[in-house]
Parts: sequence; C-alpha cells; structure tokens
Amino acid sequence: MIIGVPKEIKKHEYRVGLTPHHAETYVAAGHAVFIQKSAGEGSGYEDKDYTDVGCKMLDTIEDIYAVAQMIIKVKEPLEPEYALMREGQIFYTYFHLAADKKLTEVCLKNKIIAIAYETIVGKDGRLPCLKPMSEIAGRLSIQEGAKYLEKPFGGRGILLGGVPGVLPGNVLILGGGVVGQNACAMAVGMHADVTVADISLAALTALNKEYQGRVKTLYNTEGAIIEAISKADLVIGAALVPGAATPHIIKKGYLNYMKKGSVIVDVAIDQGGCCETSHVTYHDDPIYTYEGVVHYCVGNMPGAVACTSTLALNNATLPYGLAIANKGYQAALQADEGLMLGLNCHLGALTCKPVADLFGMPYTPAISVL
Repeated sequence: MIIGVPKEIKKHEYRVGLTPHHAETYVAAGHAVFIQKSAGEGSGYEDKDYTDVGCKMLDTIEDIYAVAQMIIKVKEPLEPEYALMREGQIFYTYFHLAADKKLTEVCLKNKIIAIAYETIVGKDGRLPCLKPMSEIAGRLSIQEGAKYLEKPFGGRGILLGGVPGVLPGNVLILGGGVVGQNACAMAVGMHADVTVADISLAALTALNKEYQGRVKTLYNTEGAIIEAISKADLVIGAALVPGAATPHIIKKGYLNYMKKGSVIVDVAIDQGGCCETSHVTYHDDPIYTYEGVVHYCVGNMPGAVACTSTLALNNATLPYGLAIANKGYQAALQADEGLMLGLNCHLGALTCKPVADLFGMPYTPAISVL
C-alpha cells in the first residue's frame, strides 16, 4: 500500500502521523511511505531521519494527497484539505465528527474511507488509540490549570499544593475515565484537595480504593455539581461519550456559583466540551475569561508536548495501521470487530451511529458496507 504522511496544518499542531521508526515498520512490511518535507520537525525528526529508513520525501501536501492510498495523520482534515480528498482514499486519523458536522458532510460527499482513532475499541472494551492522548491531556490539564490559577494569568493566585499553615487548592475533576484518572494522579501528586465526580459508581469505587480515601468521590447530579464547583479553584472537564458529543455538565448559569478567578480546563472540547460556555482555543491564545472564570479550551492539548505525544500515539496506532496496510482495509476490519468500530464513513455512507443520531443523518452499519 502507498502510505502518505502530510504535515499537520492545524494551528500550533506539532505532532506527526508517523515517526521514522514507526514508518520503518511499514517499509519493512513492503509498503511505500511518503512523508511531506519537514512534517516531523515539530516532534524532533529531520527529513533525513525518514529517508535513512527508506521513506520518500515529497514537497507539498498536495503531492502527498495525490499519491497516497492511505493517509496517516494526527488531527482531522481541515478545510484546505477538503478538495484534496479522493474517493476511496483511506484516512487513518482522529476525526471527532460529533463536533464537526461540516467535516462529516465533506467525508460523505468525497466518499472517503474514514477510520477514526477515537472510536476503535480494543479487546478489553477500551479505546486504545484514544488512551495515550487522554493520558497526556489529563496530566497536562493539571499542569496548565495550575499555571492559569496564577494571578498574572488571570487566576485567583492559588498554589494548588498550598504550604504549611495554608490550605491547598481545590480541584474538581468531572469524569473518572482515563483523562480523569490521569488528572487525578497529577493533582494528588501536587498535594491538591481533589474531588472526582462521575455517574459510574464502579469508577468512583476504583478511585477510592486506589487512593485510600485521599481523593473525594462524588456521584454526578446537578445539585452535587453546583455545590462542588462553588468550592473549586480548578475544574477539569474530563467526561467522554465515545463517538458522540460531550454533555454540558457545567451549564452557563453555573458559572455564577464559581469563584472569580477560578479556572476551567475543558479537555473534552474536541467533542464539544463539558462546559456550555466553552469554545475552542489555540496554544498561542489558550484562555479567555467569561463571567469571571478563566476558560482553557485548547482543542489539541497534547500537541504542546509533541515529542512525548507523537511517540505515545504511534505506539498505539501502529498495530491497527499495519493491519489495514497489510490485509487491505476491508479484510482488516472484518477480522477485528473493534477496528471495525473505527470506521466512521465509507464511500458516502455514515457508519458511526452516535454521529448519525446527533446530526439526524442516515446510518449504515459498518458490517453491511464491507
């Protein structure tokens, strides 16, 4: 198969779809890998690193799209890429279609094969290609939240860990999944006062057991959330509904209960966000203040730590990508039900039910189009 890796064009996105070592694995399996010049520089890889392992370099994104049978990316295709997408071309990347109706329509119109990292399910029932970025985003959320709690950045002027004689900052984490667990670990490590809210008693029980009562757990109800956010200095939006839009756990009116200068880090912004007042921001201008509350809503948080993120993502996506390339996408999807769940669009058919339901579009089961 002919693999194409374009340079990401999303603002301040420094990750790359394949590292040289991961690209080498495709080459060793007999596939041709084309890399756009300078695509890996943001993650610390030079063009020579790719040519040394047998990849071929192309000058432009147009060149990559024109030659490739399968595009391997990090972020969803953006508007300048829409006209480059060819019928029958395989796209293996994050899509987050539930947050982007226009992209969904373009994928259907262009009749591409969209295989989304975020909806692939592993044999353990989890999301293996989303997990590493969720881990990074969860850990980074506390790092960024702590920074924007500082007074010069518009925050209350709170040190999360406190000092002897001064209480630590209060952190509320909405969601006890992978993002929430990793945010919790970082917040506890910084000696903050941590509460995790979820609707899964199993998740809350696991956290309670792991931290032996050092982390407070809260069943997610409207009244409980309002009471909790009124005490919080930092709120982490970590909820996820796989493939679907994130529910607005924090309604606009709830901000009236929050402390002035408190911070919301909405990790779920890729899927629409946990907070009704959230909208996407970028690394060069990551925050805005609404009703006195600082909002951090960067849509590609792991891109800030591209060296770590690119390696972690490649480690997770490589086995599935190789299966697609080695067997052909149809045989690969038929052989792995979890990978089949990654198929979001197929030659004009929408095969992701949560997205179809959200946008009121016709849904076609993936098994019926293969």
